[in-house]
Parts: sequence; C-alpha cells; structure tokens
Amino acid sequence: MAVVAAAVMTALKAIWMSFARLTGGIVRSFGHQHELDPEMRRDGIGLLLLACAVLSASAVWFEIGGPVFHIVQITLTGVVGKVAWVAPLAFGAAALRTIRHPLPHGPTGRALVGWSAIAMGTLGVVHLANGNPHPVAGDASNLRSAGGAVGYVVSSLLLDLMRSAYLVVPTLVLLAFIGLLIVTATPLYEIPARVQEAIDKITGRVVHEGEYDEFAPRERRSRRRGLYADDDSLIDSLIGKEAYETPLLQDPFALPEDDDAYDPEHWEKSSIDLDDADAYEPEPLELEDIKTQIIHQGDATNPRMAVVPADAPITKAALAPPHSPVPARAEQLKLGGDITYTLPDVKLLKEGSPHKARSKASDDVVGRLRNTLAEFGIDARVTGYTRGPTVTRYEIELGVGVKVEKILNVQKNIAYAVASENVRILSPIPGKSAVGIEIPNTDKEIVSLGDVLRSAVATGDHNPMVAGLGKDVEGGFVVANMAKMPHLLVAGATGSGKSSFINSLITSILTRSTPDEVRMIMVDPKRVELTAYEGVPHLITPIITNPKKAAEALAWVCREMDLRYDDLANFGFKHIDDFNKAVRTGKVQVPLGSERVLQPYPYLLVIVDELADLMMVAPRDVEDSVVRITQLARAAGIHLVLATQRPSVDVVTGLIKANVPSRLAFTTSSLADSRVILDQPGAEKLVGQGDGLFLPMGSSKPIRIQGAWISEAEIKAIVKACKAQAEPDYREDVTVPAAAKRDLDDEIGDDLDLVIQAVELVVSTQFGSTSMLQRKLRVGFAKAGRLMDIMESRGVVGPSEGSKARDVLVKPDEIDSVLATLGAM
Repeated sequence: MAVVAAAVMTALKAIWMSFARLTGGIVRSFGHQHELDPEMRRDGIGLLLLACAVLSASAVWFEIGGPVFHIVQITLTGVVGKVAWVAPLAFGAAALRTIRHPLPHGPTGRALVGWSAIAMGTLGVVHLANGNPHPVAGDASNLRSAGGAVGYVVSSLLLDLMRSAYLVVPTLVLLAFIGLLIVTATPLYEIPARVQEAIDKITGRVVHEGEYDEFAPRERRSRRRGLYADDDSLIDSLIGKEAYETPLLQDPFALPEDDDAYDPEHWEKSSIDLDDADAYEPEPLELEDIKTQIIHQGDATNPRMAVVPADAPITKAALAPPHSPVPARAEQLKLGGDITYTLPDVKLLKEGSPHKARSKASDDVVGRLRNTLAEFGIDARVTGYTRGPTVTRYEIELGVGVKVEKILNVQKNIAYAVASENVRILSPIPGKSAVGIEIPNTDKEIVSLGDVLRSAVATGDHNPMVAGLGKDVEGGFVVANMAKMPHLLVAGATGSGKSSFINSLITSILTRSTPDEVRMIMVDPKRVELTAYEGVPHLITPIITNPKKAAEALAWVCREMDLRYDDLANFGFKHIDDFNKAVRTGKVQVPLGSERVLQPYPYLLVIVDELADLMMVAPRDVEDSVVRITQLARAAGIHLVLATQRPSVDVVTGLIKANVPSRLAFTTSSLADSRVILDQPGAEKLVGQGDGLFLPMGSSKPIRIQGAWISEAEIKAIVKACKAQAEPDYREDVTVPAAAKRDLDDEIGDDLDLVIQAVELVVSTQFGSTSMLQRKLRVGFAKAGRLMDIMESRGVVGPSEGSKARDVLVKPDEIDSVLATLGAM
C-alpha cells in the first residue's frame, strides 16, 4: 500500500512540475527576461502562489459561491479585514517574482521585517478608521468590516498603552513608513536624494553626475569629492612616502571584508551526504532584491556596475567587474616634439573566464574534509571556502584546546582524501583565526590580463608603472605598482608560467605608459622570448641577446643612476618623481650661463629574462652591477626585474637576495629552490601554469596568485598599436663597453702582439690554462701567468680556481671586439 501511495505521489508531483515548467516558460517569455538556469528555477512554488492568487481573486473580487471559496473569503477577511481585496495582487506579484526572479530561500530577513511593519501599520490605521470594532460574545465577524484580526490586535495594544487615538494613529503611520524604508533599503539621510531622484524620473529631468551628493552629510560629501579632486593643493599634501606602504594596490571602491562571510549553520545545512548522489543541489545566486553599486571611474557615461545578492557579504571577489572597457584617459598625451600619443586600447586584450564563487566540485571537497577530520578524531569544522581561479582555500576552525599540529600531521591523509598531491596548509590564514587548506580546482578558470587591467583596482591608479599580476585565491584582482617594489625577483621551472608573467608585465606597461614616461631595457639570452617587442618606442636599446653586452648594459644603468643622483643632489630633491614634477611646472632653473635644457627623467625598467646565463658569462660584473642598482636605484626611478628558472645559490646570491625585497615564485623543482627564492617552503607544491606565490616588499606571508594570461595575438596587437605611433629612440652608449682596466698596462710594454696571440689562442680553443700558453707560445711560467692576468683584467677569462683551467668568458664570434679594445691601448 505504501508503495502504491508513493508511486501516486511521484506521478502527481511530476504532473505538477511539468505544468509548472510550462507556466514558468510562458511567463518568462514576455519582456526581456533571460532564460534561467534549470537549477535556479522555482516554478513549482510559483505555480502554487499563482493558484492562490486565482483562488483569492475568485473568492474576494468575484464572490463565487461554493464551500472552498467561502472558506477562503472568511479566512482572508477575518485576518486582514477590508484589505483582503489586496491579497490577490500580493499573491500574483509573489508568483511573478518567484517565476521570473526566483529566491532560493524565500524572502530575506530585511524584506520580511519591512513588509510586516507596513502591514501592521496599515491594518491598524484601517481598523481605527472604521470605528475600532471589538469582538462581541466571541463573535469576531464585525472585525471583517475593519482591519481584521491583525488590525484589531495592533490597534488595541497601542490604545491600551497610549490611551488616545491621536497618538496611536501617528505611531502606526510611522511604523508603516519605517517598514517602507526597510524594504527599499533607504537610510534616513538619503531620503531627500531618493525623493529628488523619483521626481526627476517622473519629470524626465537630466541629472548630472554627483548632483545628488548635496543631500549627503558634510563629511561624506568631502570624502567623495576627494576621490576625484584635481586640486594641486590636495595632491601636494599627499606627496611623500606613506607609512607601511606596499606595492600592492587596493581597490578604492572595495568594501571591508566581512569576517562573518561564512555562516557555520549554513554549511551544516548544506553539507553533502556522500552516500546519496542526488543530495547535492547547488545554491543559486539570488537575482531578486539585488544590490547594485554604480562606481564611476572618471567617465560618467560608462560606469562599472557590480551586482551581488542583497544578503551576501560584499567582498572584493563579489565586486569583480564584468567584461567592460576601461575608461580612456581624459587628455591626449604629448611626447617630446609635440607628438600626440594615444595609449593602446585595452579592448585589444581578450576576456577571461567568469569567476565562480561556488561549484559542486568545491562543495564535494568540503564533505571529504569533514569526513577526514572526523575519522582522525579532530575537533574542527569547515566554516567555508574562498574559490580562486586555480585553487580553493578551505577554512577550518579548530575546537577549544585543539593544536594546529593535528591538522599538519594529517596533511598526507587530506591529500589522499581529495585525490590531489598539491595540498598546501596555511596555519593560520593571515588575518583570521582559522587554518587554511589550499587544494587545486578540477575546473580551473582562465585569468585574462585584459580583465585585470579593466578592474577597479587597476583603473583606480594612473601610475604608468602599474602592472596586472592576476587573481588571488579569493577571486580578487592582484595589481602591483612596480615603482614601489622597487625590484622584483621571479623564479620558476620550465613551463611554470614565468614567461607568461614577463609578457603580462611588459604588456601592462605598454598599455598604461608613453615612451616619455617609461623606458625599458630587455635582456633575452634565449633570443626568442622577447623578440615580439622589438621596435616598440619604449625601448632604450635593441633587445639584448648577448650575455656579455647585457653585463655592459647593466654597467651603463649604474652610470645613468649616478647621473640622476647628481641632478637630485644639485637641485635638492630626494626622489625622481619630485624632480620631474618640479621640472614640468618650471620650478627648477639651471645655473646662469648653462645651455642645458632640463627634461623629466622617465622611469627605467630593466627586465632580465634569464639571470643564470648572465651569471655564467660574467658573474662578478653582473653581480656587482645588480647589487649596486638594487641598493641605490629606487629613488632614481630605475627598477629591476630579474627572472631565472634556476634559483640556486650560485645564481641568486646572498647579496642579490638581500637587495631585491619583492619575490614571485612559480613552481620550483625542489624544496631547496623554494627556500632560495622565498626563504620558506611552498613553491614546490604549486600546480604550475601560472600558479605562483607573490611575496611583496614588507610582507611576511606570500600571496597565492594565478598569473594573468596573454596570447601571442594580443601581444602583437598591442605592439602594433605602439609601433604605429612612434619610432624607438635608441641610445648608442648602452652596450658600449666601459673603458678598459689599465692596472697592468704599464707591465705589457712591447708584449702587445704576444697578448693578442694569447687571446686568440684561448678564445679559439675555449680553454684558459697557463701551462697551455707556455707550450703554445713558448714562454716561461712568469710571462704566461702575466698574460693570463692581463686577459682576466680584460674580461677574457675568469678568476683563478686553483689548478683548474680558467673559464673563458668570450665566445669566438666576439673576438674581434676584444682585439679592437686591446689595439686601442
């Protein structure tokens, strides 16, 4: 019998849902309503509400006879009295809202409180307006001609307290008005602005940006104007370093993080029964009663809109912008010689995958983590997770008296439970009293550089050295100011995403700066990684592929740094930005009689794609130049980006690490390499393909990011847009070797020909040995040793390493330039 009843109920449910889907499809076909995801539909509930609307209209409006309609009429009029004629409209509105804009858990608490206050205030006034009738001898039929049972209870309670209808009526009106404010989410200070906005909409008046701000409090108005102020006096007050400054940019429009973003009770309700494959039903976003925030970013006609659920905590992940173009800079930029330069359009960069705050795969991992913790008897619970493009961070809150080490001890078991070897545990999560477990996503997202540069974080800062890095594990955009790094060390094994990051960095600079603002030196020993940027006007010299010339270029950067510091010292400035601003405003004058014309110094960005090749060819010269640049060049506007796929101690020496405070580590092949680049483990557990750990200057904990991706077609489009507007202005002295050392020139005497023969012999054989010079040139040990010292001073061979042969630093195809230098002595 039970089986038959269950089958009948299943059949009835199927018939009802079929009819409900048909009705929902018809209702949604009108207007501009987009088709909803099947998981978000609530057609069954909507059809039930629609049936209630038809039933109540038949009973109250048309007074159709019959026992069912009589019961409905008696019930409605008994509860709300004369206002029962509104019930069909309310049911109909709720039905349309549920079908077209479904809410997964019914109305929110705010809406429920607001509508309840409106109903009680209105029904109380209606009841008093109709003579305030009371039930007589248990008969409440006279209440139907007034405010019903609800109106009677509310009005009677207030009359017993206040004893005067002249006080009760204003109180009920105020209660209904407060309910209206709650429903519309209108603070008291915004009432004049809302009223004026409604009047303008009715009359069709054109509203200018910021006009409604006059109704805001004085402190609020001043802050809002301060975001877009162009007054030099306000800007001058902000010049100088800020306390605890960081190269990471913050979203100027982001709201503070909500520590209660995850409700443990919600997760207990939505836990997954692993034995029931159909137990999971994803929670859709609420599309009704949404909060819409319009944030103007310099262009009132193209605002950025962020749409989030009304009762959801607003975080920077929730404020991820849609795919929209970045507002153009208001002025046309001028280069030297009054040449107009237009920055490349960010529309040339493609869109990435949309961010998903929740997925079935991530919820499934929550259930596995709970089971693992329960199996090992650990008093802890999963309180939520933040889903990034590549990894998801699950937050675990420990019980009282539970040691963090218990979670660390079961790391391998957690990896076994979630079927992933790349499990990383944070104990604790920075800024939270929770342990974080980072697990790679099975459904990864693509982070596009275009989306990063179009984000509010990037567009809120117009510094030309701002570069888009990618997204963090919370789905928020990570953007850094290269001028505040001030130098960056990038490391990662082959295929880890290091080259993609270099491309994203260069493209970010090209799309945000003119050649007068930023100049670049690119060193590409591989000869194929950076060739796409050959000929861009930002280059100060052709792309350097020869490691020997790269060492000379670094030496030139040191000389350029000294020249800039000379100007800063002579004119009394501490930073190149202050000097440039003074030059542009004409506040700096050259001494009388000088013919020099002062020009602002551009930022100089030096990018070395493979540091290991340079350290093999000229380790001492490269290390000396790099250390000197990183120690002093920040105030001179010179910044260094060093990349290597072999972060060993002989490449990334202690002096280089000490002076390059910002680090970015992609996947490394070993724990030792991770400790070299980050001074801590973690990089060896990354999943590759752009998954990295970013440790900015001043931070003790690295930020896990997914590097932005840019295709070769996008790079070519940006480069083409730059090259079409200006030609590169190369400097010929960048790769010219410095004056040769002449410490031993006096000892050469008439042995110049012998020195040239020794150089040709060593370079052609690529073997630097004193005994070989003795045999081949037929000289004694003393003269052979002196010849070897002369070649070391000229950079032909490396330093002595005991009985081993010396390293030959000059390739056979470079011998002509070395001999020319010797011939000039």
